[in-house]
Amino acid sequence: MAGVELRQLRYFVAVAEELNFGRAAERLLIAGPSLSQQIKALERDLGVRLFDRDRRSVSLTPAGSALLPHTRALLERADDLQVRARRLSGSQPVRLGYVNWLPADLTRRTSAAAQVHVDAWVAPSHTQAARVADGSLDLAVCWVRNEDLKRHGLRARLIGADRLYAVATGADTTDVPARDTDVLLDDDVISWASWNVYAEELAEAGGAREVRISDGAVTGPAFFDHVRRCRRPIVNCPKGQTASLPSDLVRREIVAPKVYWTWSLVRRETEERAEVLAVVDALCEGVDADALGIHAPDAWLPADDPYALPR
Repeated sequence: MAGVELRQLRYFVAVAEELNFGRAAERLLIAGPSLSQQIKALERDLGVRLFDRDRRSVSLTPAGSALLPHTRALLERADDLQVRARRLSGSQPVRLGYVNWLPADLTRRTSAAAQVHVDAWVAPSHTQAARVADGSLDLAVCWVRNEDLKRHGLRARLIGADRLYAVATGADTTDVPARDTDVLLDDDVISWASWNVYAEELAEAGGAREVRISDGAVTGPAFFDHVRRCRRPIVNCPKGQTASLPSDLVRREIVAPKVYWTWSLVRRETEERAEVLAVVDALCEGVDADALGIHAPDAWLPADDPYALPR
C-alpha cells in the first residue's frame, strides 16, 4: 500500500466512471497506454483486481465496486487538505468542476492565467451549477438554461457543443429525422434532472418520442440494451457521445433538425477575482457558436438555452 499515489486513485475513479480506458484517458489528458499501466500498478500495490476487461468491455470487479466509494471519499479529503494548505499559504487555485466534458487543451489554455484544480467529484449539470452558486466551486463546465442562471445568480459563456446522434440496430446508417427517434427519460430526477428537461423539450419541439425508464440506462451498457429492445433509433445523451458502439449497433445522424447540446462555463455574477476571470477568458477565447454549428438554420437548441437564437 505504501506505493499507492493519489494520482493513481484519481485514475481509478475516472476509469470506474467511464468504464472505458480510452474515454478515461481523454478525460485525464493522458495517453491510453500510460493509464492502463498505472491501473495495473495500482492493482498490484493494492493486491486486488479492480477491473475485469477484455477487448470490448470494462467492468468493475466486486473489489473495485467496494473500494470505489472509499476512494472517492479519500480524494475529497485530499482535495480539502490541499485547499486548506493553499489558504494558509495565501495562494488558492481556481476550482473547476465538470460533468463529463472538458476542453482537450485545458492545461495549455489556462497555464498562463492561473493554477486550475479540476475537482474530482464528477456530477450532473444541475449539481455543478449549484456548487458554483454556493461557493464549493469557482467555475463549472455544464449545461444550463437561462432560468438556471437567473435562479442561481450565475453567468455563462459558451465553451463547447456536441451534436447529438442516435443509436440503432441493423445496418442502416442513413440520417434519421428527429421525429423518428426515441428519447429516454429516467425516473431518477436527481441524477438525470438536466437531461430529462432537455429530452422533454426535444420531444415537444422536435417530435422525438418519449420513453420512460427507471433503470438509469440513459447511458452505459444498459442504454445499448434499450436500443436493442426498441424498434426506433434512440437519441444518445452527451455522456455517451464518445462511447464505442457494440458491433451490432450503428450510429445515425439526427436531422430535421440537427440536435445540439451546449456546454457553458459558469461563474457567479458577483465573482471579481482576477484569476477566475482570467481562466474564463482563457478557456472561452475563440469559441465560436457559428463554427460549432449551433446557429445553423437547421440546428436545434432548447428555447431557454443561453445561446439559442430568438425564434
